Amino acid sequence: MALDPQARAVIDLAVKSGRPAYHQLSPKDARQLFRQTRPASTPTPPEIGSVRDLAAPGPRGPLPLRVYRPAGVPASTPLGVLVYFHGGGWVIGDLDTHDVLCRQLTAESGASVVSVDYRLAPEHKFPAAADDAWAATRWVVAHAPGLGVDAGRLAVGGDSAGGNLAAVVTLLARDQGAPSIALQVLLYPVTDVAAETPSYQDFAEGYMLTRESMRWFIAQYLNTKDEAADWRASPIRARSHAGLPPALIVTAGFDPLRDEGEAYAARLREAGGRVDYACYGGMIHGFVPMGRLIDTGNRAVSHVAGSLRQALG
Repeated sequence: MALDPQARAVIDLAVKSGRPAYHQLSPKDARQLFRQTRPASTPTPPEIGSVRDLAAPGPRGPLPLRVYRPAGVPASTPLGVLVYFHGGGWVIGDLDTHDVLCRQLTAESGASVVSVDYRLAPEHKFPAAADDAWAATRWVVAHAPGLGVDAGRLAVGGDSAGGNLAAVVTLLARDQGAPSIALQVLLYPVTDVAAETPSYQDFAEGYMLTRESMRWFIAQYLNTKDEAADWRASPIRARSHAGLPPALIVTAGFDPLRDEGEAYAARLREAGGRVDYACYGGMIHGFVPMGRLIDTGNRAVSHVAGSLRQALG
């Protein structure tokens, strides 16, 4: 397995820019860096039908949401819906950093996408993000007619820390008997915050997301190290993974998180679940939205969109 030349070029560009690692910054500065650098790698946003910003009641105040709808569909037509949780280690990222990806997904899948601006650490520690993800998902289901979506055709998804939150939501939905989720989309997800897999050692430095930065994100999120054993932080540690919705799990070959994503796919299969697992071997963490610079990112978006079309109709 070799590093893709376009992924190497992105790494080289980051090194040449002299940008610091996230763990060397304050959370505020890390957020600003992410916002500033994101547009350089995202493709031109596709045309879609509509975008609107809303707020749902959250556990500790209003929870901002952004609702995307594809073009060419009458407003009266209920669509399948993906509730999406952005990545960023529970510390960085927002509705704007993942805006282009959400537009791509709604344009290519024909489904509506609802992006969730959950509370960030360290101002809001675990389990704040998980609580918000769960509250947002239930709100979307409860208000489906007003959103123009069909609550019976629901998917949840996210990248990295957002993939972690999507996995947690599916476990909560199973345990509480609702809502019914047709698909979970986990893009290079965090499934075990112990951060001790071999891929953490193999790709500790030099592949964009470093081991030290990932451990910094986790330390910002958790109140204590003991919380790593809580399945709401480490969904792979849930007592059972039976009865969960079908999953699309995407990993990257040169990513500290690769092994835990693969392990989660195996755990779901062992419990009788249906899993489409795809490791994009030459890729780095975070490649999916980087379609301006990495062609494989656009192919992965199409993979996700195709899975959503199949699951949501």
